Amino acid sequence: MLLKSIKVKDFRQFKGEQYVSFSTDPERNVTIIQGDNGAGKTSFAQAFRWCLYGETDFSNKTLLSMAVSDQMLPGDEKDVQVEICLVHNDIEYTVTRRQRYKKDTANRISNSGRNKFVISYKKSDGNTEYVPELETELKMKEILPADLSRYFFFDGEHIDHMGKEIRNGRSSDFADAVRSLLGLNAFIATLNHLKGNGKNSVIGRYNESYNAGADETLSQLIKNINSYNERISAIDKRLNELEQQDAFANDKCQQLRLRIEKNQDSKELAEERNKLEKELAGLEVTKKEKTGLLLKNFNAHAPRYFSKKMMKDALELLKSAEQLDKGIPDVTAKTIDYLLARGYCLCGHKIEIGDDAFNALNKLRDFIPPKSIGSLISDFSSSCQEKTASTSSFFDNFQDIIKFIREFDNNRNTLEDRLKKIKERLLGMENVGALQQELTNYERDIRKNSDERDNLNQEKGVAQSKLQSDEEKRSSIAIGDANNRKIETYRAYAEYMYNTLKQEYDIKETETREQLAKTVNTIFKKIYNGGFSLSLDAKYNIILTADGRSKANDDDNIETSTAQSISIIFAFIAGVIKMAKENQGSDERLAQTEPYPLVMDAPLSAFDEKRIDTVCDVLPKIAEQIIIFINPKDGKLAEDNLGLKIAKRYTFTKKTEFETDLMEVG
Repeated sequence: MLLKSIKVKDFRQFKGEQYVSFSTDPERNVTIIQGDNGAGKTSFAQAFRWCLYGETDFSNKTLLSMAVSDQMLPGDEKDVQVEICLVHNDIEYTVTRRQRYKKDTANRISNSGRNKFVISYKKSDGNTEYVPELETELKMKEILPADLSRYFFFDGEHIDHMGKEIRNGRSSDFADAVRSLLGLNAFIATLNHLKGNGKNSVIGRYNESYNAGADETLSQLIKNINSYNERISAIDKRLNELEQQDAFANDKCQQLRLRIEKNQDSKELAEERNKLEKELAGLEVTKKEKTGLLLKNFNAHAPRYFSKKMMKDALELLKSAEQLDKGIPDVTAKTIDYLLARGYCLCGHKIEIGDDAFNALNKLRDFIPPKSIGSLISDFSSSCQEKTASTSSFFDNFQDIIKFIREFDNNRNTLEDRLKKIKERLLGMENVGALQQELTNYERDIRKNSDERDNLNQEKGVAQSKLQSDEEKRSSIAIGDANNRKIETYRAYAEYMYNTLKQEYDIKETETREQLAKTVNTIFKKIYNGGFSLSLDAKYNIILTADGRSKANDDDNIETSTAQSISIIFAFIAGVIKMAKENQGSDERLAQTEPYPLVMDAPLSAFDEKRIDTVCDVLPKIAEQIIIFINPKDGKLAEDNLGLKIAKRYTFTKKTEFETDLMEVG
């Protein structure tokens, strides 16, 4: 498949129709599309995937140009359309996908149902023929399956995903791509047709065709053979499931180990956070208790404390007025009146009106209750002295509590600042305990799967041995019946064909994988020289080695940078394409392969100038068509290094935040 052109209409930033014609010149096979970040390069690159497969990576799934939608009135409808012209197997196809959008009365834009997907092609007589609507998806899969497209349409997400596979030592998805692109799938399909699909395969149907008749032994053998085949098929299915589960679990284990290592401090931080929260809570309780005690003491002693000076001043004034201690304790005016009326003192002395004793008692009456305040002053003096003495410790206690409250505010602020910082750090961290438990669960699952796998392989071996024995017994008995003899002959032919093709496939697949490993490694060393090598295992997992050490087994943790990952991806795909090209026109019985383009969004940004030079040198040589979306900085480097390989150039011109024009440059 080679791309001839693409035309977009009202797609994202591209208002109206925008057209790009790609170079298909085998010598000048590079098309450069240049623009600043935010100008629409990624959006335009996404137009390929949407047109061919109806998929995009946009978070906002609305594809209609905002510049167009803003001009629409309620009830208006507009179409988004992308049209790609391509050549496949020397036939020119036009692939068109169209989606209609409508604005409602609330000025909201929504798509009006399923998008329209149309494929047409030019017949040998020049007329245009349309692929039936129900067959368009199948035709697109025939041209380039969606799962293979990711190896030829590069964007940031796909590079990141494939890079993670490589860094995690799991790139088994590449195997299907290799087999498809190098024509090995034809072998696999033939082998599956003969034997791989159970009862639906050729051999499976023959196994079901035997007629036991009245022969109980043959009948039992047929049942046994069918049972063994079903069990072996079920075991193979389960083994495949276990392999996928292990691949997933191993990926998870590696991710969890990295997360645990990254967040090792979270446990200590969490413990410190809990300690600080308890400390803060304790301070709050103490403050509440201290505040309560302060209020209680204040209510009880504050009036006395604040009147202490006034009471002292009053006592001084009373003392200076000589009003203290002139009364007789517990003697009242009634007592004096009684003595005067009786005419005798308590001591027996006679009291007469006008004498000295009479006059002394009358004078005394002025200083005792209720007629004078002398004794009251005495009582007041005693009370003041008592009260002033009881407030002596009030101020000290009050000061202590106030000091605590002030220190509490400072301590709380300090603790809260520490707690805030810890919580902020923990926001970007994970609970190590939870991560460790999850890791333990996955590791347990892997061990469990390993035990199950061992048991299944043992069971499969026993079943295969019994199957072979019973098939031999069935063959010896079947030849006695003419119809069964015929079935046995046909089945034997099918078995022979399967075994012969399987042997040839195994040889060819091994040769292909070994050759691919050499080709990929050669290209990788050209792109990323520096003491690293690539190899492929039996399942096409890519293994990075340095100084003879495997990344997977190296404790030094060989760095797999973004640039390195992209180099590996480039090398792998370039190697596959190179081998596919070499298979074309060969006499090998492998199916011939089509050329494919490489459409790349900002592929050079991760490389330094030296590696950009080598990448630009290699890519045009191994792919029939190169289409690069690039920023101006990398564009100059690409221009300098690709030179005459560039046949077409386009540039994005950003008119507004929501509108971009695309123009061809000379």
